[in-house]
Formats: sequence, C-alpha cells, structure tokens
Amino acid sequence: MTRKEIDDAVRTSVEAYLSDLRGAEPGRLHDLFMAAAERPLLDVVLRHAEGNQSRAADWLGINRNTLRRKLHDHRLVKDK
Repeated sequence: MTRKEIDDAVRTSVEAYLSDLRGAEPGRLHDLFMAAAERPLLDVVLRHAEGNQSRAADWLGINRNTLRRKLHDHRLVKDK
C-alpha cells in the first residue's frame, strides 16, 4: 500500500464521518481519528514483531517505554 492509498483511505473515512453527522458540528476530530488509528497500528505492528516490544518500538520510531504506555492505554497488554 502506498502513502497515497493510505491518504485516500483516511480521506474517505473522514468524509464519511462528516457526512454521517448530517450537519451536526464535529468535535475533537484530531483526538478521535488519532485514537482510532493508533490502536490497530500498535496491535498489528506488535503482532508482526512477534510480541517483541523493543522491535515494535523501533519500527514505530518511538521509545519502548512510550510504546508500553500506549499498549496499556489501549488495553493491548495485561498488567503484571
């Protein structure tokens, strides 16, 4: 999938969301879409990294501790 295809998919999703509001004022769109994208991104990358959080963090370009916090925030890992 190319960057353009990803852009088009996001654009289509935003357009559909705004159309579904039928004139109602949207709120906190950035938070809504960032949260909606982040959870599946983390889930898929962690799965492809075979559960290796250090590798997944490297692939995502974030610190491992940041990844760990995000995984907890999205309930993608269990507390020990």
